[in-house]
Amino acid sequence: MLSRSCFDLLNLDPIDDFRAVSRIPRVMKASGFISDFENADHHGSGGSSSSSSSDNKNNNNVVSSAQQEQQRRIIVSNHLPIHAFRDAETNKWSFEYDHDSLVLQLKDGGGFPPNVEVLYVGCLKGAEIDPCDQDDVALVLLHEFHCVPCFLPTEILNKFYHGFCKHYLWPLFHYMLPMTPSHGARFDRALWQAYVSANKAFADRMIEVLNPDEDYVWIHDYHLMVLPTFLRKRYYRVKLGFFLHSPFPSSEIYRTIPVREEILRALLNCDLIGFHIFDYARHFLSCCSRMLGLHYEFKRGYMGLEYYGRIVSIKMLPVGIHMGQLQSVMSLGVTAEKVKALKEKFEGKIVILGVDDMDLFKGISLKFLAMKQLLEEHHSLRGKVVLVQITNPARSGGKDVQEVLSEMSAIAKEINKKYGQPGYQPIVVIHGPVTTQEKAAYYAISECCLVNAVRDGMNLVPYTYSVCRQGSSVLHKALGIVDEAAVTKKSVIIVSEFIGCSPSLSGAIRVNPWNIDAVSGAMNFAITMSEEEKHFRHDKHYKYISSHDVAYWAQSFDQDLERACREHYRRRCWGIGLGLGFRVVALGFNFRKLSVDHIAYAYRNTSSRLILLDYDGTMTPQASVDKAPSSEVISVLNCLCSDPKNIVFIVSGRGKNSLSKWFSQCEKLGLSAEHGYFTRWSKYSPWETCTLTMDYSWKKIVLPIMESYTEATDGSFIEQKDSALVWHHQDGDPHFGSSQAKELLDHLESVLVNEPVVVKRGQHIVEVKPLGVSKGKVVEELLSTMQNRVRSPDFLLCIGDDRSDEDMFKSIMHPESNPSMPAIAEVFACTVGQKPSMAKYYLDDTVDVIQLLQGVASASAQPKSVPQHPESFEVFI
Repeated sequence: MLSRSCFDLLNLDPIDDFRAVSRIPRVMKASGFISDFENADHHGSGGSSSSSSSDNKNNNNVVSSAQQEQQRRIIVSNHLPIHAFRDAETNKWSFEYDHDSLVLQLKDGGGFPPNVEVLYVGCLKGAEIDPCDQDDVALVLLHEFHCVPCFLPTEILNKFYHGFCKHYLWPLFHYMLPMTPSHGARFDRALWQAYVSANKAFADRMIEVLNPDEDYVWIHDYHLMVLPTFLRKRYYRVKLGFFLHSPFPSSEIYRTIPVREEILRALLNCDLIGFHIFDYARHFLSCCSRMLGLHYEFKRGYMGLEYYGRIVSIKMLPVGIHMGQLQSVMSLGVTAEKVKALKEKFEGKIVILGVDDMDLFKGISLKFLAMKQLLEEHHSLRGKVVLVQITNPARSGGKDVQEVLSEMSAIAKEINKKYGQPGYQPIVVIHGPVTTQEKAAYYAISECCLVNAVRDGMNLVPYTYSVCRQGSSVLHKALGIVDEAAVTKKSVIIVSEFIGCSPSLSGAIRVNPWNIDAVSGAMNFAITMSEEEKHFRHDKHYKYISSHDVAYWAQSFDQDLERACREHYRRRCWGIGLGLGFRVVALGFNFRKLSVDHIAYAYRNTSSRLILLDYDGTMTPQASVDKAPSSEVISVLNCLCSDPKNIVFIVSGRGKNSLSKWFSQCEKLGLSAEHGYFTRWSKYSPWETCTLTMDYSWKKIVLPIMESYTEATDGSFIEQKDSALVWHHQDGDPHFGSSQAKELLDHLESVLVNEPVVVKRGQHIVEVKPLGVSKGKVVEELLSTMQNRVRSPDFLLCIGDDRSDEDMFKSIMHPESNPSMPAIAEVFACTVGQKPSMAKYYLDDTVDVIQLLQGVASASAQPKSVPQHPESFEVFI
């Protein structure tokens, strides 16, 4: 069984991918090219035939040219920020910008530097262009609007957008599982294939205009989640960012998607993935952990996932509004006229405003029921409070939309019939589309804004409401305000706790939309709130919203995308995997795969060798149930030990009793147990104990703590060693076990701060051991002993896979830290798995380790004419 590589991923991949990995040559000379030897004069292609020419350039030249060229931002979304109109008489198309489009506001709102060119890629919304006109339309959009249209066939478009996106993926991302055929759309393979085809069409369109060395690509929303794979497959170093504008569901919901891994792996082909709030990012990270075995880390304030040598950055950043555009709308005369008319219409009334899309997650019916309860419980408010509900048109049709509309209309009709009076309707429903100016007018005259969605991505309605309540001189004049300086700006927001903007609105009244009593109470509280508190809450919101606008959002994401891509030309890259399982392996220029050919020459031409091998994850797979060594492992170790020039040691964190039992057939094998606390040079040598003075009173503190975590974590257990205590959680829930391990680590570090111990976290373990005991010390002591008894080794091979093995690599690769360490001519420090390491070499898995050792053992056979060195290491036995 293959062990895991790069944070335990490789054993989850198809076997075809392993064969692809095994075919990767040992040393890479440049990006996209790989050679077998560092000094080879020829190169073999390391990328696909479609790989960009930039992958084959000298890295320094690429970087310098990219810096000199003007940068572009390619913004990719399902729809272009364009309104398309067709003249009925001339049958010709005309176009204009959609200034309400968020992707247009990235540039228009000041999100990018003025000298940065922005190119938009997407479909034309609501426009079906004849194939014979598509080339002409594309030219007009490119030259006049900087837009590159993607024309999808009608059948593909319907299955892609209305089928897979809106009727399957969008409800599921909003936590609605299709339990029955009448309750949401179930997964349909044909719709999924249309989704993939549409994403592929977007990629093909982008390739026509994309310069991978210069351009930064920013992909938006769930419609294009597999697009990154198509782009990364073509250009290994393309600069890719992705932002999800919808919620990302919990792993329990997301795992129901039959193509869940394909989507996850596609997103991980980006350099930066953005979410509105931490909850969405946390759910994504949980899915990566549970389904792909990935772990995330905070590094200098940034959150990142390591994926085959690449760092995928994760960013939490709520989107903002276009302040300048909204302020311009508030300064228009038509807006002022509408404000004046609405003020007269609702004179003496308290207006509560709702603005929502027409869909089943906006909670409009629940909002109406809360209004009904408010009027039932507070008779004094009848005739005074009006709930104005503006509904934007549905983005996709369907039975669910009709059901929402029917229920909403029925409840509103019932309430208006029961509590209405001549000239008064408790609920006023305005079916859109409604102009931006008209919405701004409603915002300006409303005392409260109620956003009651049961699940929503971000929802900028409260942001827009707060800015409109701040007002402008034109609006103040329309409202009859004479002294602008003396007016107190005030507003109240009631917001569902299940939408993305909720965490950023600290002054809002947060409600559970399903709790009708709570929403009704919040409405009454908003109405009766003091003027001072309304002003305080408004001022708090406005300061945040005005400073975190769309420009701030775009600039922040853009800066992080540049940061995330800085390492692109400092690593070698090649692609592995088929279809949507494709990903890029990225390694440092000094990090290479260790081969028998590379090590055999040094091995044959040295006479004093030390071979240090970790056990778990190195000689046997981490996931193996039976931890005892296989006959193959015993055989290769005995073969190595039979060479009198070799000293071979197993250096492990396991206890001496287990190691003694497992390796009883290897008489000449050295063992170092419990990270070097116990050491013996052969089967018949006594165990030597670490010379450090030990006090084990700390075990009385640690054991009860570990026992409490074991009781709370199913599948965990405690291993009691002579020198250490280890808490294991590999058999428990991966996400919860990892969370418990982090908490246990923090707990133990705090209570053991004055004890002579070190607390370390390894693969599925938390270990407490004496200070000064480490695998690095083992290396130093073995080398010192060899130097004193016979001679220093001139060949050293060290292989390990865990964090504890990094101590060995550090001692070997940085001998300057210990002047007493002897100089060694040939040093090979090798980690198992393609991951960051102090080692210079890597092997993919335990199979590679055994094959390497077998190759080394066979290389030890010397011609009979070559005399053996008279000195033998048998003296240690």
